[in-house]
Amino acid sequence: MTITLKTDTAAEGLIDLHTHSLYSDGSVTPKELIQIAAKARLKAIALTDHDTVEGIPEFLRAGALHPEMEAVPGVEISTVFNGRELHIIGLFIDHRESGLLKFLQEVQLKRENRNLAMIKKLKSLGYEIDVAGVEALAGSKIIGRPHFARYLKEKYDFESLQDVFDKLIKRGCPAYVARSLPRPAEAIEVIHRAGGVAVWAHPVYRNTKERSWCRRVLKYLAPAGLDAVESYYTQFGEYQRQVVMELGKEFGLALSGGSDYHGENHPDVKVGVGYGDLKVPYELFHELEKRAEKYSAVTKA
Repeated sequence: MTITLKTDTAAEGLIDLHTHSLYSDGSVTPKELIQIAAKARLKAIALTDHDTVEGIPEFLRAGALHPEMEAVPGVEISTVFNGRELHIIGLFIDHRESGLLKFLQEVQLKRENRNLAMIKKLKSLGYEIDVAGVEALAGSKIIGRPHFARYLKEKYDFESLQDVFDKLIKRGCPAYVARSLPRPAEAIEVIHRAGGVAVWAHPVYRNTKERSWCRRVLKYLAPAGLDAVESYYTQFGEYQRQVVMELGKEFGLALSGGSDYHGENHPDVKVGVGYGDLKVPYELFHELEKRAEKYSAVTKA
């Protein structure tokens, strides 16, 4: 399959610290991600695949060919707080750190158990799932609901990926299975031990009471060691961005931002610019890097 490397020159001089490759639920390789970012003339790009760092070695090798751009190793860890899923991004991590690898292996094992339960439910509803076929679509062993959706759409002629979610696998639907997830404080601790900074991703995403929700969670996350909040995000309007920036300041947190790029799995979202109006300033990079240095120093001590 030939993948078109879509870019946008409006990203020049900006950064993108939230992207995904085919090692989780994106559609491009880590090398292709670097190529896209370089063509867009980003100053920094982070690979933050869900619950895996398998793509980081390829990402860093490709990034070394573009010294004009920082290639930041990262990960996005799914956690749960008061019954709601929260995503904690680790940036500047040592992807070889044993504690991080053990933690992610445990998360992936729970994901695999959830997938088996989902396959059982789908089978009871008349949908046969070939795991090898789903893995082939995913391009890796890390399988999530988007991969099941792609497989079901192709095999059973659903109108769209969203149609699969709405009828079968989103929360409240007949084949949905809740994930067993770690607490945010656990993810933050693991990220720090690996020398990285912990960022709460899209903290007001899809919540109608944004400010009160965000403040309530930060009262827990800030004392647990959270370093930053994602204030620049593809689906944020000016109101959401301001809410997160103000609360970040209130709790003494740095700011981060990214597109949440998934390639062809979310084709309207482009590296560096999201839907076209995302602009994550390079100035944020320095504060995040500075905060990471203190954890890196402890890791190396």
